[in-house]
Amino acid sequence: MTQFRANILICAGTGCVACGAQKIKIALEDELRKKSLENEIQITLTGCNGFCAKGPLFVVYPEGIFYHSLKPEDIPLLVEEHFLKGRPVKELMYIPPAEKEAVPLMRDIPFFKHQVLRALRNRGLIDAEKIDEYIARDGYMALSKVLTDMSPEDVINEMIASGLRGRGGGGFPTGKKWEECRKYKNFPKYTVCNGDEGDPGAFMDRSVLEADPHAVLEGMAISAYAIGGVEKGYIYVRAEYPLAIHRLNIAIDQAREYGLLGRNILGTDFNFDIEIYPGAGAFVCGEETALIASIEGRRGMPTPKPPFPAEKGLWGKSTNLNNVETFANVPQIILNGGAWFASMGTEGSKGTKVFALTGAINNVGLVEVPMGTSLKELVFDIGGGISDKRKFKAAQLGGPSGGCIPESLIDVKIDFDSLTEAGAMMGSGGVVVMHDATCMVDTARFFTDFSVDESCGKCTPCRIGLRVMLNKLEDIVAGRGQEGDVEFLERLGKHIKNTSHCGLGKTAANPVLSTIRYFKDEYDSHIREKRCSAKVCVDLIKFEVNEEKCKMCGLCLKACPSSAVIWEKKQKAVIDREKCTRCRSCVTVCRFDAID
Repeated sequence: MTQFRANILICAGTGCVACGAQKIKIALEDELRKKSLENEIQITLTGCNGFCAKGPLFVVYPEGIFYHSLKPEDIPLLVEEHFLKGRPVKELMYIPPAEKEAVPLMRDIPFFKHQVLRALRNRGLIDAEKIDEYIARDGYMALSKVLTDMSPEDVINEMIASGLRGRGGGGFPTGKKWEECRKYKNFPKYTVCNGDEGDPGAFMDRSVLEADPHAVLEGMAISAYAIGGVEKGYIYVRAEYPLAIHRLNIAIDQAREYGLLGRNILGTDFNFDIEIYPGAGAFVCGEETALIASIEGRRGMPTPKPPFPAEKGLWGKSTNLNNVETFANVPQIILNGGAWFASMGTEGSKGTKVFALTGAINNVGLVEVPMGTSLKELVFDIGGGISDKRKFKAAQLGGPSGGCIPESLIDVKIDFDSLTEAGAMMGSGGVVVMHDATCMVDTARFFTDFSVDESCGKCTPCRIGLRVMLNKLEDIVAGRGQEGDVEFLERLGKHIKNTSHCGLGKTAANPVLSTIRYFKDEYDSHIREKRCSAKVCVDLIKFEVNEEKCKMCGLCLKACPSSAVIWEKKQKAVIDREKCTRCRSCVTVCRFDAID
């Protein structure tokens, strides 16, 4: 067996692949070959490393040196200096915002050092397409343990003791769900993994499936054993995740070859196999009964509950549904015990939670933190603060149906109960950060528009109510708002929330209700003053040059596509309002904030 003195772990998640990770791999292979180092340095493609804002990236072990934002032309110098001469290249290392010195080691970078990995424990450490690497990190040991040493009741009791709640947004206790499904004798039963991740800015499930697919397969097998009478499982993944599906197919084939899926698993009488079902990308199919309908070949539309899927689910049989992150936690809970998992988090929210940090934040990426971590720590300590040196204004948590948390509540603890009290929700884990140049009325309009498009149309409150809500919001941002509109939106939002059929409709009004709750002054200024303080709603904006701030540089003239800017050398610029299309090009290029 070849002994390598260093291992280069290249992030090959979707984000880094899109940025050119494969080109970095090819450049490394070529350069190592030129320097006769190909037998000393090993290259491994891993799943998502998490630090998506800095791709393409790789980590050099055993030291753990982190290089980011790489280009193929960087590789010759890097190989020459680091791997030939033993001098790590500081110019390619990470420098935290507002600091000047590079941080060489990944474990010392604030983005990583504040995290606690459970579901993401193998993130960026293994080749997701090699089952042996998963097994080398205790993979399938939990499945072996339950099949040889634990009864189904023991497994369920351990899950109940862990306090693990569903990570897909519902937050129902996982152990209790398994216990409920076990008591029905409606054979054959099914277990289903919900990988239908449709929230704007969310990529938690995708990253887990790309980086550690065997953890999900093992978790599903354990659930099948605990529930009893389950010989078939489905993973519902949206077709827009081709890399996740590709790696899942490889993982399933490998698990079958190793006797970890199929008949007589590990020499026992336990039989269980898994099939992938690619979804068509309808957001509503994230709701469990709509997902079941889709697998059955019907239109993805929710059905009334009760009966719940545990009693009558897929093809009318008892069915257990959990999401990707929930299943990924299961093997570690079984190996380490429910008490180990429950030792972290808050009273009502145990363990850790994976979040996708996006929006106006320096460190966009995937993070896992203990439940109860404050929003402030998530945004500033891990996320590196607000981009473009602007101020924090709000964060929307819980996907398009989540609420917006203002700066005044930035110390709120991130757990199921605290977020609900604040008018938001945990959801699947999307966090969209907004700076002070964000219009909260337009933000509510954007997410409502998304929900209107994704509504299945089955129930009137959601189908009609959301459309009426969107029309009213569009009037407000266009300057057609009237007195009483805010009160109307509040009444309508509560009605939609209380009378809609499924979870999408019941939460779709949250962006509107939360922005009215915390940013009512912005609604009032749009309606009464016909003014957007964030300068986002173009119908309420008239552009003019602030003569005191104008530096006579002419950048606005070059950027204007409609020739609306009048400027001569050493003269103040002027905007012709007749020609101005309010495209904001002048605002974007002006470095002196001289466009009012």
